[in-house]
Amino acid sequence: MIDLDDIDRAILRELGGNGALSAGELGRRLGISQPAAWRRVRRLEEARVLAGQRVEVDRERLGFGVTVFLGVKLATKGRVSLEDFERAVTAIPEVQVVQHVLGLFDYRLRVVARDIADFERVLRRRIMTLPGVGNVEANVLLTEERRPGPLG
Repeated sequence: MIDLDDIDRAILRELGGNGALSAGELGRRLGISQPAAWRRVRRLEEARVLAGQRVEVDRERLGFGVTVFLGVKLATKGRVSLEDFERAVTAIPEVQVVQHVLGLFDYRLRVVARDIADFERVLRRRIMTLPGVGNVEANVLLTEERRPGPLG
């Protein structure tokens, strides 16, 4: 674990909002020099606190206006390996996130679709036909608010 000071946490907040910020821009925003900002970012990268940059894709602009979270309970846990299910579900392009979880369900999936009819098609033809799928519960995303989390 790495010790973080207030400037490190501020850097993480800024990069969390825009991972492409330059060291110069970070320095201006935080009141430190560009070299100091660069050294701190480099230290966070070497400690693996920062691991790459991500691009956020606006799914709605691409025509995917519906997001659904699915809870999936496997029907028979010894007959189908978790690896087989995971391999099959990750091959479905509409499935954006696959999480193996503890609790009522075995997996939580984030699925995008053009509309509810498109989601129903994906559910019936792709997800419900996966190896080992038993019970499925769907929750349609209405709104999403991003919170800064423990660094905010």
